[in-house]
Amino acid sequence: MVQIIKDMNEFKTFLTAAGHKLAVVEFSSKQCGPCKRMVPVFHAMSVKYQNVFFANVDVNNSPELAETCHIKTIPTFQMFKKSQKVTLFSRIKRKICCYRSGFMSNLIFEFCGADAKKLEAKIQELM
Repeated sequence: MVQIIKDMNEFKTFLTAAGHKLAVVEFSSKQCGPCKRMVPVFHAMSVKYQNVFFANVDVNNSPELAETCHIKTIPTFQMFKKSQKVTLFSRIKRKICCYRSGFMSNLIFEFCGADAKKLEAKIQELM
């Protein structure tokens, strides 16, 4: 089952409920073609992986939450464990790691397009 999240309070409640389990959050829009193609795939994954928490945030209905989560393009899939972001999937291709204050930050994985196979592989890896 994919939970619909509308605001930051619902988002925090969702992550808290997931606890140590993997939580996958899809940021999308009803008007986005690739997002529409991922809806049945994402739902099927939520049925297949019962021990993973799945949620959807419509960026048009929740622009503040999308901004807080640094969503620049859709669809974007963010993964969390213990309320902390694990990795990021996005349509933007990223070739280098980000640096903050001279230190290399954690790797952020991003993929071009709505790639269901890579998303599922990452879910299996992080469960």
